[in-house]
Amino acid sequence: MDRRQKKTREAIFRAFTSLLSKKNYHQITVQDILDTADVGRTTFYAHFETKEYLLRDLCADLFGHVTDTALGQVSCACGDAADSVFLHLVRHLRQNDRGILDLLSSENDGLFLDYFRGEVCRLVESTYGARLSIHLPRDYLVQHIAAAFVQTVRWWLSEECTRSPEEVTACFLAVTEPLLTADDT
Repeated sequence: MDRRQKKTREAIFRAFTSLLSKKNYHQITVQDILDTADVGRTTFYAHFETKEYLLRDLCADLFGHVTDTALGQVSCACGDAADSVFLHLVRHLRQNDRGILDLLSSENDGLFLDYFRGEVCRLVESTYGARLSIHLPRDYLVQHIAAAFVQTVRWWLSEECTRSPEEVTACFLAVTEPLLTADDT
């Protein structure tokens, strides 16, 4: 993708994010996005087939970046290698990069939390998958741990992020660490 296409795509993402912070997803029209981004219909459809594809790509961009950073695939100054991936992830969320916390706590939170849970599943699977062996189906454990983390983030948001990333992560790990460090004995 060339620089002009990237700038257009970012303008559409910013416009969509701005609209999502003010309106319900189902109330937003493609025309609203076009007007806010100041792009034409043809340009929009050159990048996204539908509004749903825009949502999917926005979430993949936002959450993929956060989890890729936590996995060490993208560099970030959010902590050191000894930190758990969950602490790294909460620290990254705390930075509110590209308004991610605003989206997770908006009236559209369900849409974003579902996408976020999918990315956290990817993170859990790649980081802990080989150690999840306590006589339960691995995919169940991955889903359970990811859902617990998403609920932890929801709780943190409901408290207006007053607790530190370290406190939030400690709460999460207190209830999930036995699953993350399980063995077959």
